[in-house]
Amino acid sequence: MSTVGKVIKCKAAVTYGFKKPFVMEEIEVAPPKAREVRVKVCASGICHTDDHALSGGMASLNFPVILGHEGAGIVESVGEGVFKVQPGDHVVLLCSPMCMQCKACLHPESNFCEKNDVGKNVGLMLDKTTRFSCKGKMIHNFMSTSTFTEYTVVDEFAICRIDKAAPLDQVCLVGCGFSTGYGTVLNTAKVKPGSSCVVFGLGGIGMSAVMACKVSGAKQIIGVDINSTKFPKAKELGCTECVNPKDHSKPIHEVITEMTGGGADYGFECIGNCEVMASMIQSTNYAYGSANIIGVPPFKDRISMDPMWVLTGRSIQGAFLGDYKAPQDFPKIIDDVLAGKINLDALVSHRLPLDQVNEGFDLIRHGKTVRTVLLM
Repeated sequence: MSTVGKVIKCKAAVTYGFKKPFVMEEIEVAPPKAREVRVKVCASGICHTDDHALSGGMASLNFPVILGHEGAGIVESVGEGVFKVQPGDHVVLLCSPMCMQCKACLHPESNFCEKNDVGKNVGLMLDKTTRFSCKGKMIHNFMSTSTFTEYTVVDEFAICRIDKAAPLDQVCLVGCGFSTGYGTVLNTAKVKPGSSCVVFGLGGIGMSAVMACKVSGAKQIIGVDINSTKFPKAKELGCTECVNPKDHSKPIHEVITEMTGGGADYGFECIGNCEVMASMIQSTNYAYGSANIIGVPPFKDRISMDPMWVLTGRSIQGAFLGDYKAPQDFPKIIDDVLAGKINLDALVSHRLPLDQVNEGFDLIRHGKTVRTVLLM
């Protein structure tokens, strides 16, 4: 029986306040309006940014809300005026959509669209409404996507068609974690062959950065994490050495400086901790090191920095979504996955059904997962 043009009732993980557990609810998902797409979500990664939002780390968040922003699925129906995709297409959802018309989208070195909801956290479609409701009450969406649900509705610019042969339970990671880590190494830092790299934080983003350092031909790749159980996987993916700060009496940046003979050529912070960011910066070479901030810290946190850290020649830069222009670049990434050039399955440590979302977050909080994927 066709669901086109009809309200769909389905399961979703809804959260009703900061630091509260997810509640499995039956929600109603309205049909897409003009220039909107309704998607059957098949898989969604659990990203630290979801927990960051849940813990109160974002400047604002409207409740109730359906979190999740790293998803892949199949187009169920489209609204009037949609030409980008059609029912049956396989897609990756874009948590940082691009209209490809604004000044930021058209700039060759930017991918941060003026119309996206990142940082604003309004939690509504472009028309300032939502397609989600539960028991007669409106539910907000998250980062233009909301993937912790069996069905979602997104604006057309928040979707990217992909090859139907791509495994959705793997390529969902391209929607955020993988592209963020991998792209920052390739597109932002532009790591050179024979160089030294240090990656702070060996979660999904950090492991993706490690993979990219290896692909770039880095000679020395040091992984830093306070959870040593992650080291075997990190070495499998490309780390030449791993360091646990708890095993050393001196500051970790001094340890890295000694290991690299004066500081790493490139550093990457993949956690979202301002103290770790400071350590990462100081771990890079004082004269020419490239320090790259990837993790998103709580909105009130600040770095205290000595100007001499940069006056001697270091560069500090940040990147969002690995500086990929998602509509153009994500299909190319997925082509590389299908060609065997990128092994996304190596990043998926757990697969859980949607109704075990709380267990999935426990895995993240206790450092027991690289990436957990929820299956709908």
